[in-house]
Amino acid sequence: MSASSDAGSVQPDLLVPPVPTPTPRVDGPGRASQMLAWIGVVPFFTFALLFLILPTGFLMIGAFQDSQGHFTLANLRDLFQPSVLDAYWISFKVSAASAAGGALIGSLLAWAAVQGKLPGWIRPTLMTFSGVASNFAGVPLAFAFICTLGRVGLVTVLLKKYLGFNLYSTGFSILSFSGLTLTYLYFQIPLMVLIVTPALDGLKREWREACDCLGGTASQYWRYVALPVLWPSVLGATLLLFANAFGAVATAYALTGSSLNIVPILLFAQIRGDVMHNQNLGYALALGMVLVTGLSNGGYIWLRSRAERGRR
Repeated sequence: MSASSDAGSVQPDLLVPPVPTPTPRVDGPGRASQMLAWIGVVPFFTFALLFLILPTGFLMIGAFQDSQGHFTLANLRDLFQPSVLDAYWISFKVSAASAAGGALIGSLLAWAAVQGKLPGWIRPTLMTFSGVASNFAGVPLAFAFICTLGRVGLVTVLLKKYLGFNLYSTGFSILSFSGLTLTYLYFQIPLMVLIVTPALDGLKREWREACDCLGGTASQYWRYVALPVLWPSVLGATLLLFANAFGAVATAYALTGSSLNIVPILLFAQIRGDVMHNQNLGYALALGMVLVTGLSNGGYIWLRSRAERGRR
């Protein structure tokens, strides 16, 4: 009796599960780190507000006002003047040509650095140069190309002295459409290298090995595997190069002055107060440039997100 009673008294204790002890919640460090993270992004939002959102809003308001501040659509109608349309057309051609050339040459350079089996020091050297050259623009770049490919530039003189080839006899001019496009390529090609290199790194080696095991050739690999993965990144980068060239003003103005009628130079003339000064027309021109570059950047962001989803 005593043994059975003892067993009966012990058995319920064995069946009762232990009660978990609640862990105290500590909110202090987490909230503090979150507040510090928000404080860290305050400079970005401040910069975007002061130099992007507010100026764009100011341009939008000024584009629909006359010199007295009254509402008007005359500035938008003036955008369809032949001189303005010619400026937009030349800007489109320069931007498209430099973007296409930069995309082609930059993609080939990035491919050679990533998958070309070159010496190991080539890639870091190319990436370092690309990081510097992609931000080298404005007056120094224009002066460098004038000293190199101007009428008395170094390359022009050397070609004529040692090869008997007069570069300017072919119709080339550093102050023309071809000269400006060639100058833009100096920073367009490195920018393409920086953008496309991570996409090429995303091509997995297993994909090529699987293609080889199935009897596929190199052309079939690029046609059916690599290019479908790469094309959103390449096309998006090309749109970014187009927007980069379309909004460039310092290099074009320092290189060509007023000899080439493109939108940034026409805009600069309208706002600065040259002949036929119309500041509100300048606001309308700037608004058109914002729309063009905004659409290009939006296309780049959409294609980039699509490329990232495709590599997952």
